[in-house]
Amino acid sequence: MFVFTQQPSLANQYIAELRNVSIQQDRLRFRRNLERLGELMAYEISKTLSYHNVAVQTPLGTANTQVIRQQPVLATILRAGLPFHQGFTNYFDQAENAFAGAYRGYTPGEEDTFEIAMDYIVSPDLSGKTLILCDPMLATGRSLEKVYHALLRYGIPAQTHIAAAIASPEGVRHVQRQLPQCHLWLGAIDDYLNEHAYIVPGLGDAGDLAYGGKV
Repeated sequence: MFVFTQQPSLANQYIAELRNVSIQQDRLRFRRNLERLGELMAYEISKTLSYHNVAVQTPLGTANTQVIRQQPVLATILRAGLPFHQGFTNYFDQAENAFAGAYRGYTPGEEDTFEIAMDYIVSPDLSGKTLILCDPMLATGRSLEKVYHALLRYGIPAQTHIAAAIASPEGVRHVQRQLPQCHLWLGAIDDYLNEHAYIVPGLGDAGDLAYGGKV
């Protein structure tokens, strides 16, 4: 598990702005900070991938360098995950992509209890590939678990990385217990989940802050 805020880097600045109640009112800046954090995570994850040597012709000769052997598949959960996912696509610009629509399904009158509903998923073949599943908030971990298992119908990845901007200790434990084969990349691990299963101190509803409220 890699936690960015456990060491000094620009990730701390981006996460601080994502949390700031004044700065986050600027939706463009909020989306861009999620995107930039995704870029940093993509760079760190790229260090774990497999590379091979290639010869590149320049105007003056030939240069030998290393390039990624196989591009990963980038997956995210609609809608909050889109700007975070964009950061990954900025760096893995030749990657294939997968998308899932998963959300908390509440029963009227029982707003403190919910099930994870999923009504949309699309993915390329995942067989033998590296899967990077990114979602800004790792709260209970149940939506990430459900999406991961749904993606397996498209093939078994060789390895899977799960990336989140903010995580709860409860969500981290859930993912480590239910998906021990997955590598975790987290911006920060916060204090706890409240009675509504929201991360504290967290940053609020990432989807609403990125794209506006919903009814």
